[in-house]
Amino acid sequence: KFRLAYPLLLCAHRMFTSQTEGELRVTQVLKEKFPRATAIKVTDISGGCGAMYEIKIESEEFKEKKTVQQHQMVNQALKEEIKGMHGLRIFTSVPKC
Repeated sequence: KFRLAYPLLLCAHRMFTSQTEGELRVTQVLKEKFPRATAIKVTDISGGCGAMYEIKIESEEFKEKKTVQQHQMVNQALKEEIKGMHGLRIFTSVPKC
């Protein structure tokens, strides 16, 4: 029973803690590079060690661009930060309104 409950406790603890230093740094870079973004969410999905992030960003700057181009824009914006990562999940979108 303890083995099953322990990961749940870690997940619950993570939900109530503030953003990690890495999440804050990546978020700040994205805010600077995408000033027209209406939503930016950065989540460290490596358990807090900064090896892998999931990024969700909604910006008018992606309008009329293919998904691959949008992702290239995000990769370019984070080129320095990516050097220290093992992986990155990117989800981009254009505001509906």
